[in-house]
Amino acid sequence: QVQLVESGGGSVQAGGSLRLSCRASGFTFSRNAVGWFRQAPGKEREGVADITADDHTDYADSVRGRFTIWKDNAKRTVYLEMNSLKPEDSAVYICAADRLTVDPDLSRRRYTYWGQGTQVTVSS
Repeated sequence: QVQLVESGGGSVQAGGSLRLSCRASGFTFSRNAVGWFRQAPGKEREGVADITADDHTDYADSVRGRFTIWKDNAKRTVYLEMNSLKPEDSAVYICAADRLTVDPDLSRRRYTYWGQGTQVTVSS
């Protein structure tokens, strides 16, 4: 049974930092691309960052230079380090695995497996 369990969300003031983690089980983690999405109330789900099996990373323009994605295959975990957080970064952050499609728009990339999400709230 595939599971993606996110952690590390919380509340932080603008300019602060958070590190999200997503631990995977039930599939061959090291051979799959994994990514992070986010969804704010009333908005469509947005692709944030993803990383391939050979560690190629890609970021949404809105977070490039502030967020960093990396993974630890031995721990079956993908991380998202978020710095210089802004109120507009507030959302539920969702981990995804086993990328099915590649698109210049991260939001349009499709994945097989999804986590439940972790809330990030950034106050001004």
